[in-house]
Amino acid sequence: MDTLLRGARVIDPGTTFDGDADVLVRDGRIAALGPDLAVPDGADVLDVAGLVVGPGFVDLHSHVHSIAGQRLQAMDGVTTALDLEAGLMPVAAAYANAAREGRPLNYGFSASWGTARAQAHLGIEPDARFETGLALLGEPQWQRSSSPRELAHWLSLLERELGDGALGIGILLGYAPRTDPAELTAVARLAASAGAPTYTHVRELVEADPTTPVDGSEELMIAAAETGAAMHHCHVNSTSRRHVDRVLAMLDRSRASGSRMTVEAYPYGAGSTGVGAYFLAPERLGAWGIGPSSIVMVETGERIENETRLREIRASDPGAECIVEFLDERDPADREVLHQALAFPDAIVASDAMPLMWGGGVLDTRDWPLPPGAGTHPRTSGTFAKSLRTMVRETGTWTWLEAFRRCSFLPARVLDEVAPGAAAKGHLGIGADADLVVLDPDRISDAATYLDATRPSVGVQHLLVGGVPVVRDGDLLTDAYPGKALRGEPR
Repeated sequence: MDTLLRGARVIDPGTTFDGDADVLVRDGRIAALGPDLAVPDGADVLDVAGLVVGPGFVDLHSHVHSIAGQRLQAMDGVTTALDLEAGLMPVAAAYANAAREGRPLNYGFSASWGTARAQAHLGIEPDARFETGLALLGEPQWQRSSSPRELAHWLSLLERELGDGALGIGILLGYAPRTDPAELTAVARLAASAGAPTYTHVRELVEADPTTPVDGSEELMIAAAETGAAMHHCHVNSTSRRHVDRVLAMLDRSRASGSRMTVEAYPYGAGSTGVGAYFLAPERLGAWGIGPSSIVMVETGERIENETRLREIRASDPGAECIVEFLDERDPADREVLHQALAFPDAIVASDAMPLMWGGGVLDTRDWPLPPGAGTHPRTSGTFAKSLRTMVRETGTWTWLEAFRRCSFLPARVLDEVAPGAAAKGHLGIGADADLVVLDPDRISDAATYLDATRPSVGVQHLLVGGVPVVRDGDLLTDAYPGKALRGEPR
């Protein structure tokens, strides 16, 4: 059935169009855009006067691999949710699993540097589960530098994954920050030769660890300059923290010199990861001005009391999901740090959405509303709505056109070289994928909190994925699974 969205303020960051118009959707694509379009016979007409229509948000950094998690992201305006920082392995199995189970949103994965190293160093067979990889991040034999043989082994695994449709290479370098910098250069060369981006959680900054083999953010820029690879700096807000001025200045110089550097941020002062992560060791916390009490366990809500308790949990369940408070969002100076990261020219919004934990494991349910007691980080539910609320509605830092550039257009362009299908996303050109968000510009807001992290955002009135409604009149449609795979095609 054709769908006609009638009378909205339409924003297309691909052409910079911002004005009143109708949008006609046919066969999953944008068929026409303009004023007073004729209504095709039998079309579903949505009166969206007073609302804003734009391309659905493309999230480059989502670790939710469940229907439940994707539904929360749908209510936040996301139409394509990609796990590119960590990735999954084998990527063929990850795509097959998602297709078999069905997904409300489009999906895709990078080749997992972390899992490839685990196979080369530890002989562990991958199972395409994010939670398995999370549990390995504190393993000393995984964290060490690779031998020449091991390096060759895991590079070959990454090359195979690119051939199987991975959208680039995800590199969790911050979890193995003492490794030889030559390893990252080798990965960047592989990515450049395949025409695929890298997505990196950088190792620690020199301010946090003066003994680091190389400053984490500077290392990324050096590798991009030396190899010509397209390199994406993940969550610059959480890895740079109060040193974001220096990091963003380096990024600016790197891009001005011709390096293919992109960067992302999210609007929260707390992160989330497995409690066994290298940088959460008790002896490492002081480098960032935090302590054990800055760590809260997601499933139980326990705030870690002291170093002894932290060591106990890290030893017994290193993959347990936790929240790490690295900035105080009540402090104006810390809020300004988050604002700087989002305001940086061409910074992309990306959520770093985390799995939903419930009843001793990952919540994977088709029930909606979600059952009570599920835990996650609020960025899973509210990253995009919070970014719009703070950067457009409250501070006026972005126009609505700029907001859609950062949430839809720019993230899709990161993928253009590796994934031909990305060309149809992030804009409203004729023939583009009909991945659309219709939002109330006066109401759009996050609702999730650290204590109630699964509260859906408000203000997304309609969401179409490939022309199929997933959200209608503000309500999630529980029978909608139109998500399709976005796959890489390396050269």
